[in-house]
Amino acid sequence: MADSKQTVAFIGTGIMGAPIAGHILDAGYDVVVYNRTKSKADGLVARGARWVDSPAEAARDADVVFTMVGFPTDVEELYLAGDGLLTVAKKGAYLIDLTTSSPELARDISEAAETMDKHAFDCPVTGGEAGAISGTLTLIVGATEADIAPVRAILETFSSKIFCFGGAGKGQAAKLANQVSLAASMVGMADALSFAQQSDLDLALTREMILGGTGASGAMEQLAPKSLDGDWKPGFMVKHFLKDIGLALQVAEEKEIALPGADTAFTLYDMLEAIGGGDLGTQAITLLYQEEAEAVAAGLDWSLYTHAHEEGDECGCGHDHEHGGRECGCGHDHGHDHGDHECTCGHDHDHEDHECCGGHGHDHDHECGCGHHHEG
Repeated sequence: MADSKQTVAFIGTGIMGAPIAGHILDAGYDVVVYNRTKSKADGLVARGARWVDSPAEAARDADVVFTMVGFPTDVEELYLAGDGLLTVAKKGAYLIDLTTSSPELARDISEAAETMDKHAFDCPVTGGEAGAISGTLTLIVGATEADIAPVRAILETFSSKIFCFGGAGKGQAAKLANQVSLAASMVGMADALSFAQQSDLDLALTREMILGGTGASGAMEQLAPKSLDGDWKPGFMVKHFLKDIGLALQVAEEKEIALPGADTAFTLYDMLEAIGGGDLGTQAITLLYQEEAEAVAAGLDWSLYTHAHEEGDECGCGHDHEHGGRECGCGHDHGHDHGDHECTCGHDHDHEDHECCGGHGHDHDHECGCGHHHEG
């Protein structure tokens, strides 16, 4: 039975946040909620949560404050602004960020919290929307077992596994390691399905075969069926995954290590976002491999790609990306990768009529990365 004296504030009730907050509420905790779009919290309010009009009001009297927002810039503003959570939360409060964010920012928040007699730790999650709904998420914590002991009962209301990595920021670093693995798996899934399609194989049977061997992956198991059904609804949005890969690449650059799989995935997801796919589910990577008509039917527009890379564009972080020097939500400059560049298919995208790796036609003959000639 939950400690009725422990009150919870939950800030960010989106695709993942709402079901997580729902599990906490169902466990008997007093829950206060805030979200920038109020309607996304209506279901929780109907079930007994209390709505407030600002993050500060939500956190002021709470024993435990959860945050789950989109980007590191959101986290920074939420915690470190003059009227941010670190300032308004009461002494002794636990501030737990479930957002996948920057390890360095997580360390800064934790250190600042301790100077104010408060406790903050990073706790990104994995398991997607399905895991959030079922309450079986894996929690990746930048703290010790002893650190989380006072709030473990709450954490267990929406998780099946909790991994403690021992120090502030290490939860974020571990989550980014997960995203690096997932990035390569997503590209592998898309490559395999495209290869099978071009080989005139039964795609469902091919997927079943792959899942029975060493080529199996969570992407192939959980997301390939959505792709095969033409279901692009997000369990995890492209723009957020792109942010995560960018964060990992930032850390990799700082440590002078190469992540070719993540680099490839970033290029493809960057392309997908540029043509209007930022709010689709990550399985929409397979649209890059399909005929243009299928992409258009999903709401994508290839002409946006050329415009984005010639004029500069905005990604989900809200930063302006001038003429190919590009920042993702991590604040990392990817100008060396983007602009006039080659996609992983090995095809140059300097001009308006271009081909991606999928081999779909854009009015001309080209060579893709497989070395096979595709008639336009």
